[in-house]
Amino acid sequence: MLSRLSLRLRIFLFFCLLAAGALAVSSIALWISYQRAADPDLASAFVFAEILMGFGFVALIATVWLLFDDNVAKPIERLSAQLRARAHAGVSTDVDMQAARYLGDLAPAAAGLADQLSGKTMDVAEAVAVETAHLAAEKQRLTALLTEIPVAMVLASPTHKIVLYDGQAAGVLAQIAHPRLNASLFEYLQPAPLEQAFKKLTKTGLEVTCTLISIDGAQTYSARMKPLGDAPGYLLLFDESSANIAPDAARPLVYDFDLLHSDAEDRFDTLALSDLCFVVFDTETTGLLPHKDEIVQIGAVRVVNGRIVEGEQLDMLVDPGMPIPAASTKVHKVNDRMVEGAPDIGEAGRVFHQFARNAVIVAHNAPFDMAFLRSHAKRMNVDWDHPILDTVLLSAVLFGASDQHTLDALCDRLQITIPENLRHTALGDAVATAQALVKMLPMLQARGMTTFGEVIEATRKHGRLLEDLN
Repeated sequence: MLSRLSLRLRIFLFFCLLAAGALAVSSIALWISYQRAADPDLASAFVFAEILMGFGFVALIATVWLLFDDNVAKPIERLSAQLRARAHAGVSTDVDMQAARYLGDLAPAAAGLADQLSGKTMDVAEAVAVETAHLAAEKQRLTALLTEIPVAMVLASPTHKIVLYDGQAAGVLAQIAHPRLNASLFEYLQPAPLEQAFKKLTKTGLEVTCTLISIDGAQTYSARMKPLGDAPGYLLLFDESSANIAPDAARPLVYDFDLLHSDAEDRFDTLALSDLCFVVFDTETTGLLPHKDEIVQIGAVRVVNGRIVEGEQLDMLVDPGMPIPAASTKVHKVNDRMVEGAPDIGEAGRVFHQFARNAVIVAHNAPFDMAFLRSHAKRMNVDWDHPILDTVLLSAVLFGASDQHTLDALCDRLQITIPENLRHTALGDAVATAQALVKMLPMLQARGMTTFGEVIEATRKHGRLLEDLN
């Protein structure tokens, strides 16, 4: 049980035990002395002596504990977090020797080992970089080829989850809802025709021609469903005439082939971190009071399989229905003219809700942003019942509650640079938060927190930090 407590808390309990032991020993000693004196008139003197000794012991031990906490426990906690960041998040900042100056040779030894291991991996990294560059060039050529072919193509898993879509398919799906990796095709297309075609494909192993209907029934598509040979899942090809595709509007190929083998349908708290989809978002507002102020901008990106999905993002201006104060515009650069004609929070909220469907919502100081969304839930006609993860609390879990946990401080620790022109923009801060999340996920797994439930349990110990930030 004690092993689950933080180092600083265990040290604090040790000093509490030391204080209790000192008080017990002094009480027993005075009691024996009083018994031997055999003089009832001395009772008050012995009690007074015990009170003085008690206050003295507590003051002395508390002083020693504070010195130990500041000069030993906190530096050890900080040193371990820095080493984990180097080992699992690709951070290369130097170990803070000044903070660990009372730890003897521990910090220099740890820094030396980290530098030695980094040096040994340089050759491997260079070889990997060369091969990665080659693969990137091949991917670029493949992407260019596929996006120039006027056929909308979606690769789906056996559970009908999107594994890949090309530029044309992105346009087709966007007519219904925002295209997203690992989203169910049933969010875009009516299930019955799709399941019927897949059943026939599975039975015959041959290509199937089918007619698919959008989920709202407004659009019909002629499509072909092709098997993938030995691989699971299928390839869905939309006919360009029925889909009304504009080839010159093609977007990059988006894919993650690991999703072909993903069949995670468990409760969120039992899912492994690697099986989760995250939607990382941020808002800019007219002020800091959710019951009084309004959202003027929403930015969001998606993280799938521990990677930010390029091309899947939201960047929406929102008409707040009220003048934007000059002080707020000075921070986020959004003014009244920019939001003219923009959707109101009801429409923008529904778009974001769809974008975040079946995903964990992530934000830095999430209660603040979620309060604005939930205040308009009825107007949006949605329920904000997504699981929520807060990067403030993740930072506290990994780097200790005594450190700063602002977005700037977190990015500085993880060597993430937020371009000056994007700081305090919804999308810019969302991207920075997503980059921090991607670096922290392997650090959490290295600490033994492999499921979403375990991470949430760890963050609850630091819930008071959010009160300090609001």
